[in-house]
Amino acid sequence: MKLTVPYLTKTLPLEFPDENLLAVAEPNEFNTTGTAAEKLAGALEKPYGADGKQNGPGLEAFLKGGKRLLVIVNDATRPTPTALILSGLLPLVEKAGLGGESLTLITATGAHRAPTESEYRQILGSHYDKLRRRCIHHDARCDKDMVDIGVTRNGTPMLLNKALFAADRIIATGSVEPHYFAGFTGGRKAFLPGIAGYKTIEANHKQALSPKARSLALEGNPVHEDMMDALPLIKAPVFSLMTVLDKEQGVAAVSAGDLMASFYGAVEIARKIFCVTIPALADIVVSVAKFPMDIDLYQSQKAIDNGAAALKDGGFLILVSSCRDGIGDEAYANLLAQAGSPADAIEQIRAGYKLGYHKAAKMAEVAGRAVILAVSELGADRLKSMFIEKVSSPQEALDAALAALKARGIRIPLETGVPLETGVPKILVLPDGCVTVPEPANQP
Repeated sequence: MKLTVPYLTKTLPLEFPDENLLAVAEPNEFNTTGTAAEKLAGALEKPYGADGKQNGPGLEAFLKGGKRLLVIVNDATRPTPTALILSGLLPLVEKAGLGGESLTLITATGAHRAPTESEYRQILGSHYDKLRRRCIHHDARCDKDMVDIGVTRNGTPMLLNKALFAADRIIATGSVEPHYFAGFTGGRKAFLPGIAGYKTIEANHKQALSPKARSLALEGNPVHEDMMDALPLIKAPVFSLMTVLDKEQGVAAVSAGDLMASFYGAVEIARKIFCVTIPALADIVVSVAKFPMDIDLYQSQKAIDNGAAALKDGGFLILVSSCRDGIGDEAYANLLAQAGSPADAIEQIRAGYKLGYHKAAKMAEVAGRAVILAVSELGADRLKSMFIEKVSSPQEALDAALAALKARGIRIPLETGVPLETGVPKILVLPDGCVTVPEPANQP
């Protein structure tokens, strides 16, 4: 079996005997017709209403009478085709008289840093030069920019960016794919954590420690509940434009209209694309964080979490991610570095939570039951402090994992003359590990 996996601007080879292959699990094909622009136009022609049917008011009717429009867009850590969305959106906005000084674009950074100019160009494409003076970025730590609007059912304080309350029309854009503790990205995430205050994000993300906060889960998920509780507190009407991407990061589908109805419509399509059945749990999982999720370890951790869902206890998880911008939020990395073991890290998190510790908890849970190897630009000592071993290539990692399994007594194919049996180590490859959710066929 000869494969290549993406890394920065190149591909890296990976080779192993065919008998070792469990599966190459990629997002499923989604049969669709039309260009991305045509899908966007089709969604705008048939927007969702609050009743869940595609018979809601159109964007022109939504914008009519508005004076101040706020458009929420994702930052550079998300593959959302924002420039494409704006190409379909801006002509209608200008027709309604809401261009120029009436328009504000806010980048939903959550607790991330502000976009760089090159990242703004990545996000907005050819629209950047025209819109740059209409762009603001959300800064969760800037208390004076937040408005306190109450608490959620879980006691989370609701602090949202004041730009939300200066607008009388709001358009939320985004993309919908599985998320390892919010269930799915998109929809309500534009507001929380997208443009929420630091205290709000910290309290919301603490809910990620719950076993109910997991990929694909919405019902009963306390993280999702917090996000939902924020919505009735927003007074201006909201129109949503959500995309679902395919395995090549092309546009598979677009949904528009009512925020939650369009979100749930996109979720159904996302399930069909990103939930992939595999034959069984693997001994070795190679999980790749593709651009732009390879920006840092904080984002790339999603590939670890999804890969672990398909891994046997005691197995090997190989992360392939450049982490080109470093660690990301330092809090989770520092906690792991201070812990003597994965179990110790989890105990420290239980003793006192800070934003980012949910990331440390998820990583510690995996490190406690598997060996994690990483092909990354991060230093070996930094990775080791987080219970990850640095390797120079996917091939080196795979060879090391197979050698270790052989030492345990698990046979390697082609080295014996007897028929292959269950003792053969099986390898699963996730070429897009951040969004592919493997579901073993033999698991309850």
